[in-house]
Amino acid sequence: MQNDLFYIGKLLIIGVGLIGGSLALALRRASSAGEIVGVGRTETNLKKAVELGVIDRYSYNLEEEVQDSDMVVIAVPVLAADAIVRKISQSDFSNSFITDVGSTKTSIVESAAKHFGEKFSNFVAAHPIAGREHSGVEAADPDLFINHHTVLTPDENCAPDAIAKVRKMWETAGASVSEMNYADHDRILSATSHLPHILAFLLVDYMTKHPDSQMCFDLAAGGFYDFTRVASSDPDMWRDICIANAQNIVEDLKGYSDSLNDLASKVLSGRSDEIYETLESAKKARDQKIQK
Repeated sequence: MQNDLFYIGKLLIIGVGLIGGSLALALRRASSAGEIVGVGRTETNLKKAVELGVIDRYSYNLEEEVQDSDMVVIAVPVLAADAIVRKISQSDFSNSFITDVGSTKTSIVESAAKHFGEKFSNFVAAHPIAGREHSGVEAADPDLFINHHTVLTPDENCAPDAIAKVRKMWETAGASVSEMNYADHDRILSATSHLPHILAFLLVDYMTKHPDSQMCFDLAAGGFYDFTRVASSDPDMWRDICIANAQNIVEDLKGYSDSLNDLASKVLSGRSDEIYETLESAKKARDQKIQK
């Protein structure tokens, strides 16, 4: 039955993976989407999406499908988004709202501004801050966005009705929605999301090169696996994020490296009081600021 509060007649998902697939399932469960169509690169994945009930059908003709879509969601790796934006710009999407799910926002906002021209007002950049270490449509979950934030980063030229529609879509999927400037988003998410993922990848990589690598993995405790869980994430996606948000990520890597060097100096010289102060300060900060 159609949701009286929010409804998308035709939802087009470009890139039917974890995020795009989860959004489709959440909106289907809420009876908030009529036809859900998937566009992607591989037929195997698209057929699986149909089998799982994530999408109703799939197509390879992006330009044609865009023309009568009410909502178009770009759910591809961030460096692939520019090519998708260019293809969309070749269609008549005057009656469509366009959004995305990328972890970085500056690059796609600039791409949309460049290619969409006067129809740029139909585009609202968005980032659902939710995910898992597993990727692909098989991992799609309609509950993925519940109790998670989605950040919208609309440009000043975005149409108010476009912002309202995209906001309502994510609220219907279960997310709490806020807005911020896209440059601020990339700077903050670099520290809160991108840096932790990169550190997890680096720690596992370090362990594989350790002289006693196998023994290290054999004796690793729960803390190691908790910290490195996200190192099982899609390397393609995280490579693209590193490149798209390079300046912010490098600044945070340098800042974190300074912290490591400072702690190494304290440990090497046996300054136990200063070591304790560093650890205690971090514990207090986490206990006070992370209510989970």
